[in-house]
Amino acid sequence: MSPDLHHPVLKVSTPRGEVPFADKGYQGAGGSIRTPFKGHRLRPPLSRHQRSVNRAHARIRACGERAVATLKTWKVLTRLRCCPHRATTIVQAILVLQLIEEGRYSG
Repeated sequence: MSPDLHHPVLKVSTPRGEVPFADKGYQGAGGSIRTPFKGHRLRPPLSRHQRSVNRAHARIRACGERAVATLKTWKVLTRLRCCPHRATTIVQAILVLQLIEEGRYSG
């Protein structure tokens, strides 16, 4: 399945110039997204540098993936009917509560 090249996420420009990290499905989509290196059985194996870049990429994406999984388990966003700016504050509060509960909150 190839990514939709007209997807709004690919057109997002952040105010501070951050670059979004995407999975291998978005490789070749263009724009300013970062994707990991993709291996192929008919090509030589990935170099040591490429593997280390992929590991770093996975570490960064894992934080976001965990956050989304946490929000899905709380199921609060399915019934949320408010302004998106207020939803952001609610989501931040949920994630802080989750970190406190897990004993990983450092703020």
